[in-house]
Amino acid sequence: MPALPPPVRTALCALSLLVAGSVVAPVVPRAATPTLTAPDQQTLSRIEATLNAITTLKARFQQIAPDNARTTGTAWLDRPGRMRFAYDKPSQLLLVANDGKVVFHDGELGQTTTIPLERTPLGLLLRPGLRFSGDVAVTGFDRSDGLIRVTLVRAASPGDGSLTLVFNQQPLALRSWSVIDAQGRETHVDLFDVHLGVPVTADLFVPPAED
Repeated sequence: MPALPPPVRTALCALSLLVAGSVVAPVVPRAATPTLTAPDQQTLSRIEATLNAITTLKARFQQIAPDNARTTGTAWLDRPGRMRFAYDKPSQLLLVANDGKVVFHDGELGQTTTIPLERTPLGLLLRPGLRFSGDVAVTGFDRSDGLIRVTLVRAASPGDGSLTLVFNQQPLALRSWSVIDAQGRETHVDLFDVHLGVPVTADLFVPPAED
C-alpha cells in the first residue's frame, strides 16, 4: 500500500485523538486498579480540583502522531463542554466540541465527521464535576522526574483505549496527554504557552458546517 500523503495522515491522527474510545474493541477483562497509597489518593484529589478549577484555557500544542509525524496549532477550552483545536497552516484541520458533540473538519478533503463528545477520551476533560471514579477507572499512577502521570479508561470498557494525563508537580498543572486507541496506537499532545482564565468568545466554538 502506498504511503498516505501528510495531510491525510494528519487528519487520521487528529481524529484518532478524539475517537479512540469510540471504536469497537474485543471484550477484555475489567481493568486492574493500581494500589494507591493515601498520599496518592490525596494527589488524585488535588488533580481533580485543579482540572475542575479550569474555566477557560488557551495554549499552543504539538501533536505527535503514531507515525511520529508532528503538527502544531492552538487549543482553546471553555469548561464545561467546549473546546477547539485549530491546526497551523498549511493544515486545514479543525476540531470543535460543543453541545455534546465533536465536529472534525478537514478542509482539504472536504470532509466533516461528527461524534458524541462522551465517546471521546478528551470528553473527560470537559465534564462538569470531573471525578476519577464511577464510570472512569484509574489504571496507572506514577510520580517521577517532577511529573505525575495518571492513566484513565472507561470502567466498563477498558479495551476501548486509554487517556494518560501528565502534570507538572510544582506547581501542579496539566502539561500533556497521550491517547492509546484499541489497536495500541499512541497519539501524544504537549501543551505550552498555557494561559488560564482567558476571555473566549462564543464564535470560537461554532462547529464547522457539515458537508
